[in-house]
Formats: sequence, C-alpha cells, structure tokens
Amino acid sequence: MTRAELTPRPLSIWLVNPFDDVPGEGLPPLRYWTLARVLAGRGHDVTWWTATWSHRRKASRVVATAIAADEGFAVRAVAVRPYRGNVSLARLRSHRDFGRNLARIAAEEVAAGHLERPDVILASLPPLEGPEATVDLGKRLDAHVVVDLMDLWPETFERLLPGPEWLVRWIAPIVLGAMRKRRRQLLAAADAVSSSTATYLEAVRGELDPGTPTHVCYLGAYGEEFTPPPRRHPDDDRGPAPLPEPLRCVYTGTLERSQDLDTLVAAARLLATGPAVTELHVAGTGSLDHHLRSSAERIGGKTKMVVHGLLDRRAYARLLDSCDVGLVLVKPSSRVAIPYKAADYAAAGLAIVNGLPGELSRLIMEYDAGIDYDAGNATSLAGAITRLALDRELTKRCRDGAREMASRRFDRERIYPEFARWLEERAS
Repeated sequence: MTRAELTPRPLSIWLVNPFDDVPGEGLPPLRYWTLARVLAGRGHDVTWWTATWSHRRKASRVVATAIAADEGFAVRAVAVRPYRGNVSLARLRSHRDFGRNLARIAAEEVAAGHLERPDVILASLPPLEGPEATVDLGKRLDAHVVVDLMDLWPETFERLLPGPEWLVRWIAPIVLGAMRKRRRQLLAAADAVSSSTATYLEAVRGELDPGTPTHVCYLGAYGEEFTPPPRRHPDDDRGPAPLPEPLRCVYTGTLERSQDLDTLVAAARLLATGPAVTELHVAGTGSLDHHLRSSAERIGGKTKMVVHGLLDRRAYARLLDSCDVGLVLVKPSSRVAIPYKAADYAAAGLAIVNGLPGELSRLIMEYDAGIDYDAGNATSLAGAITRLALDRELTKRCRDGAREMASRRFDRERIYPEFARWLEERAS
C-alpha cells in the first residue's frame, strides 16, 4: 500500500462546541481543542465554532488572531447573550442565540466563498441548539452530521426538580418532555453519533435509527503531564515496612453542590479521630470555597485539610504528583458518568476513591485502580481513605492499576487519533 493510500484525503471539518476553553484561555486542552489539533495535524481544514461568552469563566470571549498560525485550525466565535447562572432562563436564551446565529453566519460565509463547504460537522450535545443548527446546515450544505454526546441532556436537570424522588419521576416527563422530544428528533436526523462515555450512548440507544454509526472516545488525559509514581517491585512483598505518613488525598474541580463536598468535610472530621494520619487537598473554585476554607480551619487531630483555590496547570500537575489518592466526589444525581478529574487522577497514577456507580466504577474494578464509597455517606468515605492509609501495599497496587487504566482507556495520544479516523470514515 502506498503512502497516498494510507493518508486520508484532506477534508473540511467543522467542530461546534460553545463550552470548552479555546486556545488562549488556559490549559489543558479539553476535548474539542485536543480533537481540533489532531484533525489539523492529519491535514484537514478545521474550523471550531464557539460562543462569544465563556461558560466556565462567565466572561466575554475574544478569539486570538494568532490561533490559526499557532494551532493549525481556525476558531470562529458566534455572538450570544451573557448569562451568570448555569441553570437559568438567560442561559437558555444564550444557547438559542448560538444556534440561530451559527446557522445564519455559517451559511452566509459559505455562500460568499469565505468558508469552504464542510464535509463533516461534529456538534456537541449539550446544548441542543448547536446540533439542531448543524442538522439544518448539513442538509443545506450536503455535509455529514455527527452529534457528540457530552452529557445526558436534559436528564441532568432532574436533580434540580423539587420534591421527593417519586414526585420527580412523575413530573420530569412533563417538565422536560419537550427537550427530550427535540433530542429524539435530533438524534434521528444525525448521520452518526459519538459519545464521551459508553453510558451516555447506551442511554439514547433506543432513539437512534438502526445502523447509525457510533463511537466512544473518553475525555481522556495526557499522561506525560504527570510524573509516573514508583511501581511495585516483587521485593516489596518481603516484609512489612514502616507506614509512610500522611496519606495525601486530593479533590479537584468545581466547588458546587453537585459535588459531594459536604460528605468530604464530614469524613474529614471522622478521620481526625481515626487511626490514620491523612491530608485532604482541595483545588478548584466555586460557591462552596468559603465554606470549605472555614471548615478546614476547624479540622485538627490526625487530619489536615488544605483548600488551594484555582491552580494554574503546572501547579495542578505538581499537586497531583505529590498525592497518593484522587477523590471522585461527584453526586450520582448529577448524571455524570466519567468526569475529567478521573482521567487526570489515573494519568497521575493516583489510587481512586470513587462515589459514582456505573461505568467508572466498573473500570476501576477491572483495573484494580481504587475503591468505591457510598456517595453521601461520610463513614463510607472515611473508611475507604482509612483503608488505603493503613494498607500501603493496596495503595501501591491501586496506583499501578490506575496508571494502566489511563494507558489503555484514557490516553489522548491514542484515543483521539482513533476518534479522528472514525470521523474521516464518515465522509468516505
């Protein structure tokens, strides 16, 4: 086979995602930045459509003019209204702006000859409005449309509905029914569907037309960001060794109610009077920052709790490198399957303490990469941390398993080229 036969023909590929940070807004590259880099590196003409409002920073976004020269792909910002609350009418109006303006601007730019007609358009869900505009553009521009599932939307809103569980089950179809209908219509119109987890894909499987091509690419992580932990050696089993102290645990991410952070504080109080010496490190930002800092000041005994705030990427990597255990403190009601933090913990070789049932729990069990705890149960969380603190051979084994899991399941150097090849096949 010749080199020309091995190399796919150059395609025009559009990525539609208003949420991820674009180049210039901070590291690391998330899903869409990573994919845009990989596709551009494979010789394709890549345009990433984002929004003028940053979801993470809640601030206006100005796209740097040097992105195309530095990264090899273009970023186009679509005008939208700002919003402050992640759950608000203002956010829904902003998403509506994104869909309407994207459809209009993209069609005009192609018609004027300023943009090449796309061969493939990949659009993230959520929001609904981006993929809906993409389906319309795909028909008008004769492009293959791929919907990329990044969350269970609108099911993630169920946790915000008031009342007991039985009442939520009753009112959810009424309140969210229109959004679910839009999703069904959207997925039925898509040429293919990708997903960031197998969980999301299976949840919508019944809404796909038979034979719809599908692909799972995890969010992933870059293993080279982190220093590999010491690996277990057969000689390590020759006899007991003094326990290194303390066991250093870390939670990273948003400091909001959707995370199991009150359980962490309660577990810290239990650990303070327990048999093991531990440190609990918290890095991130959110509305619970002050609550966590004041709680940390009152925790003493055998446990030290440190709240670092939002760290830059280098400091973040150094913190993970200095720890033994990564804490996945995400409430199951959030409907998150595998958060970014889990891939980072695994890439850093941290034993994982996990409160999410389902896909992440199964992967951790498969690779012997950590221990589950019962979300919302401080005794369960404290018990999992204590077990790892008192059994350092178990901790070492879990750290090795986490690193193996990262290599096989979350390595972006492998899984995103596979994703790119699958996208290329959509245009063949």
